[in-house]
Amino acid sequence: MHHLMQSKRRIAVVGLLLSALLLSASTSLAEPALWVVKGPHATVYLFGSVHALKKDEPWRSPKIDAAIQQSGSLWLEVPDLDDEKALQPLVLQLGLDEDHPLSSKLTREQVAQLDKIAKSVGFPGEAALEPLKPWLAAVTLSTAPMVQAGFDIHSGVEEVLKPEFDKAGKPVKGFETAEQQLHFLADLPDKEQLEYLTSDLDNFDQAADKFRQIVAAWYAGDEAKLDNLFSAEFCDKYPNLYQILIVKRNQSFASQIDGILKGDGTVFVAVGAGHLVGKDSVPAMLEKMGYKVVRQ
Repeated sequence: MHHLMQSKRRIAVVGLLLSALLLSASTSLAEPALWVVKGPHATVYLFGSVHALKKDEPWRSPKIDAAIQQSGSLWLEVPDLDDEKALQPLVLQLGLDEDHPLSSKLTREQVAQLDKIAKSVGFPGEAALEPLKPWLAAVTLSTAPMVQAGFDIHSGVEEVLKPEFDKAGKPVKGFETAEQQLHFLADLPDKEQLEYLTSDLDNFDQAADKFRQIVAAWYAGDEAKLDNLFSAEFCDKYPNLYQILIVKRNQSFASQIDGILKGDGTVFVAVGAGHLVGKDSVPAMLEKMGYKVVRQ
């Protein structure tokens, strides 16, 4: 009996050690997704970025570092990350509508909801947002859940990569300009602008937790979870917004990457993680063009 008990203990200890080793291995293997696409003489790495992260939670891995080192240039959604002052006049031009106060476009319940949310993120109340068009009000509130979740909007992937490529003397380019990105929102029809704002209002209480889930799925390289968090609900509930803000932009990204792949050299592409997962993603569009997109 004594020997049997010892054997059981040994088996249990070995089992625990194996479990710990497997858990450790799976944790170390988890890393943000990286894809590679090859043209006749060019290589493009595709990396999904998150625009706000915690400073003390590194996301780099040997695989990602190797791709960065091999790349002769960096492509982002927008190349100038610190151009806020230059954009301010355009934001005011495109985002203010003092003749039609924001509250006049919302229901009484939505105004009360917006007032509560505005106060919770440091504004005096809804009145401070009255001159704004719905798209700008939505953008103004959009970073609050990230900050509430403990993330730093100045510690995103782009904020890390751009100075690194600049320091190495490697070109940093963009698929879009900051002005174009503003127009994507400012040129939305009134109905879609209101949908954009009201969707933010309706989901505001869950937004911080959802962002935590997005970051966790991104760190784990979980494409299916990211697709579900980014695209599935957005596509079903707001199909017009989805087409304008996701599908059309992905088509533009894929078309420009196709041009890069017809050249030569190695390029590192970092665009929002939501653009690289799902049926309408940039990798899916590149595959339809005949390229083989391989997860690293």
